[in-house]
Amino acid sequence: MYEPTHLRTFLAVAQTLSFTQAARRLGLRQSTVSQHVRRLEEAAGRQLFARDTHSVELTEDGEAMLGFARRILEVHEQATAFFSGTRVRGRLRFGASEDFVLTRLPEILEGFRYDHPEVDLELTVELSGTLYDRLAAGKLDLVLAKRRPEDPRGALVWRDDLVWIGAERLRLEADRPVPLIVYPPPGITRARALQVLERQGRAWRIVCTSGSLNGLIAAARAGLGVMAHSRRLIPPGLFRLPDRAGLPELGKVDFVLVHGRRRGPAGEAADALAAAVLAGGERLRRSGG
Repeated sequence: MYEPTHLRTFLAVAQTLSFTQAARRLGLRQSTVSQHVRRLEEAAGRQLFARDTHSVELTEDGEAMLGFARRILEVHEQATAFFSGTRVRGRLRFGASEDFVLTRLPEILEGFRYDHPEVDLELTVELSGTLYDRLAAGKLDLVLAKRRPEDPRGALVWRDDLVWIGAERLRLEADRPVPLIVYPPPGITRARALQVLERQGRAWRIVCTSGSLNGLIAAARAGLGVMAHSRRLIPPGLFRLPDRAGLPELGKVDFVLVHGRRRGPAGEAADALAAAVLAGGERLRRSGG
């Protein structure tokens, strides 16, 4: 009833909330993406997206289709691998940024290991900037991280707003430097926060530096200061600062998958894991707690 190709296209649009971005990710024309979504909506007999010239949003039926689409595609991939007799194998060095510590990434990795038991998966959790350095040095085969502004590489998993977050009772004083909670260099959100504050001419001071997301969260929950963070990944106990706080906008951030140079078994394993992450990308926006 539901064509796998149409389901993959649906997931790409659902994750990017953009027909244009989905077309780029899939290597298709935008008209083809629209056609796939229309045919899936016809098959389901429901509207899956509410869209106009400015925005694309999932409907309630679209949200329901997300779970079905992921499960259908997972079973489809398992059946294809079983009956084709092909086995992905080899050592796969996968790097994920600290942003995904509290998400359901472990569920995606668990499913991948179940589907590909002969892959020796090694996970590295680090700052996005550090992961890119390790990828360039040939020490990683696949990276899931925030995209550097100057780097066009990577398959888009989703695009999000960067926002200022802090404890619910935190109040900033306009005549005092902004207290910042940041990753150490080469943190991408750190660089963005400093850049927009300096552009606004707003004074700042660093009150906490930690390479661990849990360390930053602890400082923020204690009310020490504010931090720049993905809007869809705000940790429990922290809140987006209102516009009246007077802080400058941080702009957008892309979360992408970037492949290393190794091919052969490692490249095949990286392709398989990348497909699993893209298929399950919606789960990455939800807390694993």
